[in-house]
Amino acid sequence: MSSKHQLRQAVHHRAKRSHGRWKTAFTPGTVPARSAYCLHSRHGPGKKRILQDVAIYNSIGATYADTRRPDPRIAARIHQALGGAATVINVGAGTGSYEPPQTVLAVEPSSVMTAQRPAGSAPALEASAESIPLADDSADAAMALLTVHHWSDLESGIGELLRIARQRIVILTFDPDINHRFWLLKEYLPEAATLDETPAVAVERLVTLLGGASIETVPIPHDCTDGFLAAYWRRPEAYLDPEVRAGISLFAQTGDEVLQPGLARLSDDLTSGRWHQHHADLLDREALDAGYRLLVADL
Repeated sequence: MSSKHQLRQAVHHRAKRSHGRWKTAFTPGTVPARSAYCLHSRHGPGKKRILQDVAIYNSIGATYADTRRPDPRIAARIHQALGGAATVINVGAGTGSYEPPQTVLAVEPSSVMTAQRPAGSAPALEASAESIPLADDSADAAMALLTVHHWSDLESGIGELLRIARQRIVILTFDPDINHRFWLLKEYLPEAATLDETPAVAVERLVTLLGGASIETVPIPHDCTDGFLAAYWRRPEAYLDPEVRAGISLFAQTGDEVLQPGLARLSDDLTSGRWHQHHADLLDREALDAGYRLLVADL
């Protein structure tokens, strides 16, 4: 028996023991009953963290349809990573960005996010990643995109991915060591990075929890249409736009009293030309490695 299979079997056993009475078989086109159980029945700090994240995303989610449009180049990388999976479950799905046509279910705790899913999207299940009320091996693949750093219990969440996926898991995340050296945080908003309540998740830890995974660098195009934190690395003026900031969780979790001094310095540096002088090496680049990584684990 392979080490990956042993890990998966151990996770299956633990998940069934803890939550088995809520695991239901999934038929494409249906949503299991008791879908809100895992969000509302948790106790202790885990539940508090989940509810805090839902509140954040209920707030920033209002602008997602405009500021977080999927980038086709990133989409191509994700869809390629899913390989030949005929059925996919999207965990921490948000508004449904990057879902391939073979998506059969989205798992998302924020009703504001799911309300913005495009017409014709796969059905959405209101649940948290840490306790998904689905049967084992519910789909060929599970994917989790820019979401694991918001989970209240990373180990449980990864365990659930291992449990519901038959063949493959695809995770888009970021390397915090590289991401936090991004010029916006390093030069203008170091306090925001320090005060960020989102726990950084080391890529190596994810690989270990998955029982092994390939790691692919995902360079960010200079004209990226998905407005996550580093998307505007060559368009610095965008960070002065409140609507752009409203769609980025780090800004949503940081008070204006922390943000405004750094943003004022950025505005001054853009007006004077200092930013362009200091970052002249970026101006002709087509893409940047800002730490975003695609993890692919075969089960």
